[in-house]
Amino acid sequence: MSAGRFYASELRLVLLRRRNLLLLAVTAVFPLIIGFALRLAAPRPDGGNGPGPAFFNQLAGNGVFLTFIALSTLLILVLPVVVAVVAGDSVAGEAGYGTLRYLLAVPAGRTRLLAVKYGVIVTYALCATFIVSAVALAAGAVLFPVGPVTLLSGTTVSLAAGLLRLLFVTLYVAAAMAALGAIGLAISTLTEHAIGAIATLMILVVTSEVIDNVPQLHAAGPYLPTHWWLSFDSLLRVPVDTSTLLRGLLSFAVYALLFGSFAWARFTSADVTS
Repeated sequence: MSAGRFYASELRLVLLRRRNLLLLAVTAVFPLIIGFALRLAAPRPDGGNGPGPAFFNQLAGNGVFLTFIALSTLLILVLPVVVAVVAGDSVAGEAGYGTLRYLLAVPAGRTRLLAVKYGVIVTYALCATFIVSAVALAAGAVLFPVGPVTLLSGTTVSLAAGLLRLLFVTLYVAAAMAALGAIGLAISTLTEHAIGAIATLMILVVTSEVIDNVPQLHAAGPYLPTHWWLSFDSLLRVPVDTSTLLRGLLSFAVYALLFGSFAWARFTSADVTS
């Protein structure tokens, strides 16, 4: 079986699994909930204010910003859970169901199998991230005015320039989730219980976020897997803080490389079918 056909087959299995479709549906619903909540909390024509935070009210004045709000909100827990479920199940689920030995019987090799699994995880993470952006953008266009975008630095750019920055923000978040997927894949090679791999990855995410918010542990922040997730706000300023973005992307690449290498070393040398 060619690598392309193997990848397409694995991707079809993941995307057509009812649980994974439900997770994608959840990622589509949350931006709608956020949008309606911000709409209700937005300043009223009579000058009063809704119950929502003023900062959110200000950002939601332009529908494009609903996408940035949705991505930053869902990055706290929802998107990591979506990626963790697929990544944690990638190898552990196959081992638990007893189907991994049949996959390894195909003359594809363990390295190619692992690469295909990771490729599917990255694709799924990309789908989830773009679903959030697309639904939030559509909801924002319906619920709020859409026009030139006033960035966080106070500079106003055209709608086209704002949408281009939105594309880069979405790709940045997808890169963060791809790195998380590599960690989940590595954990998945250590067990045949998918739920254990998923729970372990989520505990890691929550622990990282907690440590990152403890002032006394500030020095450890840049080395945590979640520290750079929200650094995409650098794209919403003029000039763009490229140094922060590059450090974030470097962190994602290092985590993907380290845990991808660990997953490869474990998967290609251990008896993962017993």
